[in-house]
Amino acid sequence: MNVEKLKLSEPAIEFLKSQGFTKLYPPQADSVKSGLLDGKSILVSAPTASGKTLIAMLAMLSFLSNNKGKVIYLSPLRALAAEKFTEFKKLEKVALGNKAKVAISTGDFENIEKNLEKSNVLILTNEKMDSIIRHGAEWVDEIGLVISDEVHLIGDESRGPTLEMTLTQLKLLETKPQIVGLSATITNSDEIADWLECKLVKNDWRPVPLSEGVCDEGQVTMTDGKTFEVGRSLMGTPIDLAVQSVSEGGQSLVFAETRTRSKSLATKAADTVSKLLEKKEIAALEKTSKKLLSENEHTDLVKALATLVKKGVGFHHAGLNQKCRETIEQEFRKGTIKLLSSTPTLAAGVNLPARRVVISSVNRYNAKVGGNRPISILEYKQLCGRAGRPQYDDHGESIIVGNGNAEDLTDYYIHGEPEAIESKITDDKSLRTHILSVIVTHPGIKKEEILEFFLQTLGGLQSRKPTVKFAIDISLRFLSSKSLIIKKGERYAATEFGKKTSVLYIDPLSATYFRDSIENVSEERKHTFGFLHMITNCEEFFPKFSLRQKDYETASLMIENNSSQLLEPISEYDCSRSLLALQSWITESTELSLSDSLGIESGDMHRMAENANWLSYCLREISKHVERADLLEELGDLRNRVIYGIREELLDLVRVKGIGRVRARILFKHGIKNLDDLRKIPANKLAEIDKIGSTIADNIKAELRKVR
Repeated sequence: MNVEKLKLSEPAIEFLKSQGFTKLYPPQADSVKSGLLDGKSILVSAPTASGKTLIAMLAMLSFLSNNKGKVIYLSPLRALAAEKFTEFKKLEKVALGNKAKVAISTGDFENIEKNLEKSNVLILTNEKMDSIIRHGAEWVDEIGLVISDEVHLIGDESRGPTLEMTLTQLKLLETKPQIVGLSATITNSDEIADWLECKLVKNDWRPVPLSEGVCDEGQVTMTDGKTFEVGRSLMGTPIDLAVQSVSEGGQSLVFAETRTRSKSLATKAADTVSKLLEKKEIAALEKTSKKLLSENEHTDLVKALATLVKKGVGFHHAGLNQKCRETIEQEFRKGTIKLLSSTPTLAAGVNLPARRVVISSVNRYNAKVGGNRPISILEYKQLCGRAGRPQYDDHGESIIVGNGNAEDLTDYYIHGEPEAIESKITDDKSLRTHILSVIVTHPGIKKEEILEFFLQTLGGLQSRKPTVKFAIDISLRFLSSKSLIIKKGERYAATEFGKKTSVLYIDPLSATYFRDSIENVSEERKHTFGFLHMITNCEEFFPKFSLRQKDYETASLMIENNSSQLLEPISEYDCSRSLLALQSWITESTELSLSDSLGIESGDMHRMAENANWLSYCLREISKHVERADLLEELGDLRNRVIYGIREELLDLVRVKGIGRVRARILFKHGIKNLDDLRKIPANKLAEIDKIGSTIADNIKAELRKVR
């Protein structure tokens, strides 16, 4: 199907051609035939890299040409949302009937930005959209097109219920928006399509053909009948397979089951890959290595990464901070990094294809069971979907490393059907959270109406009515007993505390834990360490790291030193390593010392600080609600200390934009301890201080004038 023949305006077609699109891939053509450009709702079930983003783009171009109203693009991950924002921002240059104004919002559940109201193409995470609905934003009624990426994640235990809830709310809007669901190939896609009231477009076509296989004892057997040997070395089979592909001019992506293994596999490959590099690649990688060292603290992890990058290999996992991960992704995309070893988080995130994908083990650590479990077929299909680089390769290969069980692996994973998507909405945590939000947004709702609503979720479709009713009864009893909702006659309404909990986007269990703890806090002293313990102890906090044997002494000492700040007596057995890390962070421990002493890497520390920032905000809002005004200043200070990683004495200085934890401490050491001191010092003297300089000094002075 030629792009020129599409039922789109001339400017839209010219735009598509300018982006290099001339013909549609089969899944794209099928979507158009199914009414994509006529406002019909469709669910596209197709493999990774089969062009689902263009399907979204076509729906947007058609909608904006013919309708007023808002387009919502839902993404499961922030990184993915940012990638799509860059792509869809280009639509602003196209002369459409309803000019595109693109905005993104992926975090911060405490408020709804004004720019969302003024924009008509919104890139949001599923959680942000759910939060917007809870806040009762009036413009939700203007939504005319909803594009939901990675719909199969409805089956995910932690994030699935929010996506399911959001889609249920959106499909029930009076405006009946067009829904375009984009999904990996799933077994029960017809059931998901029925639930979403969409026409199913199922197509297994890929731009780069994929062959899958298993390697056992050096022998690789592919599904297309091809067999070949892989040279065996001390590096081990996963790396032997990956290096073989690199030596033939491809790139390799190796999936490892743990962070430690991803680093160790990359290390094993380094010397061999370095011999395959050209001179100009070595020079480029040398620069990247220096960049990694200049932009980050020299933890063992960063130093190891910088050393490996020079040799054309890298590793990628959640312990690395955002800057490191982005640098590695960029270099792999450019082709200078030839071999990347990663935990599976990469498969769910950004688009990084390689000629050969090697799955070093089908086992994965599962925190719930406290041990390794085999991955699902759906997850396997997601991993192998990364094989084959459009524009570079004429085929992609995905190879599982076996262990004398090649036949079983082939039967189960390669020939197996991905698991059916099962709703998790009726789990206790999901139900109490989402029932509360339904009662908040529909005051005066009856129990039958609550049941009616949940029967319209995927979970309602997949469960028996009495089962859903029983689960709802349990949640309603819990919410009533904790004074989050009240019942008048037949009707339910949220209490002020229930409304606050729902808008804060927090589990009712955590909210009641916060409320009950705050009500018993004494007035006459500080409670910072106690608040941190409460935050790291609640259901919502992540990542949670348990203490290692060598951490108990540190925990015991920390409790002793901060005993006056505790809300209740605790022992080291009530602590997590996350609590120790946050306490160290707000007393200005460096990333290097956190890595060395607690084994907490920069990426983990960043996520903990981000999560603790949100939870300390919730704690402060609940303190307002229970009229503990005496706690507000300390909780506000705690939040800023968590954001910046600083001691209390630097709080005044970081109010100035451009002054973070490092500059604030340097200024403090030079006797500039507050904003008055900063105002008094001349710009030329300020510029002489280490890490300042004349440009930053001028900026600080300009920003200082804005601070009251």
